[in-house]
Amino acid sequence: MRSPTAAGWIKPALFLLCLVPAINLAHGAWTNTLEVNPLETLTHSTGTWTLRFLLLTLLVTPLIRIMKAPVLLRYRRMLGLFAFFYVLIHLGTYLWFDKFFDWQEIWLDIQDRLFITAGMTAFVLLVPLALTSTRRAQRALANAWNRLHRLIYVATTAGLLHYFWLVKADYLEPIIYASIFGALMLARIRRPIAVSASGTS
Repeated sequence: MRSPTAAGWIKPALFLLCLVPAINLAHGAWTNTLEVNPLETLTHSTGTWTLRFLLLTLLVTPLIRIMKAPVLLRYRRMLGLFAFFYVLIHLGTYLWFDKFFDWQEIWLDIQDRLFITAGMTAFVLLVPLALTSTRRAQRALANAWNRLHRLIYVATTAGLLHYFWLVKADYLEPIIYASIFGALMLARIRRPIAVSASGTS
């Protein structure tokens, strides 16, 4: 059985671990060591980490069932919010460094470039999930909260499409993420589980 002291360290340790990719990117930007194209590295890395955190968030519920460890639920909201944190940086690099906040050009991109359309769709769907991630919001929305937070499935699908349509040749990484997502969805179809608590299901 875990001691209260050990349990108290898990959440702060997980928080710091989730920050490591951002710290590495910030250090690389500061020291000018982000490979040949720093902007591309920053954009690609934050997009990839967004997908990883979305998949980790979705992994929590199956792990609770498999490991019979409902305590894992307390970390799900943090993982979901870190997905939103990294997508904010990902979007910010596009808006600021790529388009210089030229809203007309950004709107044309959303209309004309499928991978931008998919990426923006994923971001828009993640916004209400982040805004309603608190226990207070969950209590206020009641049963509607669970229905709203199922948007994570659509957002992850849109994020995967964004990645597939972005890459030009090497599809291995997006295929790996899509396969993990497919396995997580199959686990829910074969044996659905309802877990009601803070965080995304």
